[in-house]
Amino acid sequence: MPDFPAATPRARVRVPLRFHDGYGVDAELVTFHGLVDGQEHVAMVLGDPAPGTAPLVRLHSECLTGDVFGSARCDCGPQLREAVERIADRGGVLLYLRQEGRGIGLYNKLDAYALQDQGLDTYEANAALGLPEDARDYTAAAQMLKALGIDELDLLSNNPDKAQQLRGLDLGVRHRVPTGVFTTAHNVRYLRAKVLQTQHTLPLPELTELQKLQELPKLTGITAG
Repeated sequence: MPDFPAATPRARVRVPLRFHDGYGVDAELVTFHGLVDGQEHVAMVLGDPAPGTAPLVRLHSECLTGDVFGSARCDCGPQLREAVERIADRGGVLLYLRQEGRGIGLYNKLDAYALQDQGLDTYEANAALGLPEDARDYTAAAQMLKALGIDELDLLSNNPDKAQQLRGLDLGVRHRVPTGVFTTAHNVRYLRAKVLQTQHTLPLPELTELQKLQELPKLTGITAG
């Protein structure tokens, strides 16, 4: 059984959300006492799950450049927009986690961008800065969910590490539900790295073809010489 303290709701407030494309929905934002990392994470409660069903949950790491500025170098902004509508339709919670740059912070993320412009991928750039590939820990997320009375959920994510960490924190992740794929001319290398380095479930066409070619020798019994 994981050993971490319980968190408690601190305040709840209704906020009408309005997006640039005209979509709008009312959300209940919840803050918390007792989060282990001391960060100001927020839960966004949307819709009402049908009786007997698990809520749809997304752990969304803060991305100032993508969520606010609309950067095309990542897929964070479109994922946030998609997640709010899908969770509102189904009923569940979006946890907005203050983990900029996979936990390395805004300035380090921008330093990593500069290295990516020199040819490194997103994970190689973090390593070159002496930083972890992914520094995120989801203990606070588990605290938030338990404080909201959620012990079982469907996880809206392409990232297998999120599901693995939540299960290790005594939460029942029934299904991992993939998000959409939001490619631009500026983020395809970033998305490709996520698939190849951390096994994100993103069906990029060029990677699907590569995977087929890699499987061909196994299917035909051919061995590499």
